[in-house]
Amino acid sequence: MATIHPNPDFDPEAASNRFKESMRGLGTDEEQIIQLLVDHSNDQRQEIKTQFATMFGQDMEQELKSELGGDFEEAVVALITPPRVYDAKQLKEAVKGAGTNEDTLIEILITRSNDEIEEIKAIYKEEFDSELLDDVQSDTSGYIKRLLFSQCNASRNEDSEGVDDGLAGEEAQEIYDAGEGQCGTDEAAISRVFCLRSWSQLRATFDAYAAIADKDIRDVVKSETSGSLKDAYLAIGRSLKKIGHFLHNFRIDLEDVKTAFEAEYEQSLADFVESDCGGDYKRLLLSIINHE
Repeated sequence: MATIHPNPDFDPEAASNRFKESMRGLGTDEEQIIQLLVDHSNDQRQEIKTQFATMFGQDMEQELKSELGGDFEEAVVALITPPRVYDAKQLKEAVKGAGTNEDTLIEILITRSNDEIEEIKAIYKEEFDSELLDDVQSDTSGYIKRLLFSQCNASRNEDSEGVDDGLAGEEAQEIYDAGEGQCGTDEAAISRVFCLRSWSQLRATFDAYAAIADKDIRDVVKSETSGSLKDAYLAIGRSLKKIGHFLHNFRIDLEDVKTAFEAEYEQSLADFVESDCGGDYKRLLLSIINHE
């Protein structure tokens, strides 16, 4: 199972009817909703939403939200929303009102590609008549503000440029000198490497760091940094293993995600979901993970 592929027998009218049936009368048929979601790709779900509105004069997302709740509702909404639209909405939620949800900013901005970030910025501007860069800057401070601003600029080198082993060694030494190799930590020097280099180049740099310091770079991040900046650095490290929010990112290989998760946490992704989640939310996630 590499991803959720388009349904070869796709019938948006029939699927719309089944969604409507799942919400008809007392109670909701959550099992049918789950099956419909995992049986169709995101593009097909968008067609179903359009067909649903045509057939019933109702917004399918709003109808589902009125019937569902909690984590299950949030997951269903994620699955019926175009991925980058969902990202833009989550980012807006993270910066609006009192306080800032920096975890959401970190999760999205650090793990998306340059093209995806540019798409998110355009959608954000269209949806909210505001610039994402401005909102992130006004709601954050310090080194995390600089790091997220860099990510918003979508300036990371992409993998097509290949790996420079010499550069990896040089920058591994720079990171060592900026952290463990001195009293105090030079966050700016570390952020420059973490934010600009491609994922494949960072893998080489992290391997070189392990050879220099005889320890995993994430252990150093945990001891040398703190707060949101530490969370951001660790998110970059995790993204190298393709561990992330997979509800609306079926374009990546879920087999790789499962393999990486098990290597990282010595537990299968399915077992984690089984023990950590509950109810319809758990059933939905397991249906995604185990989908054939």
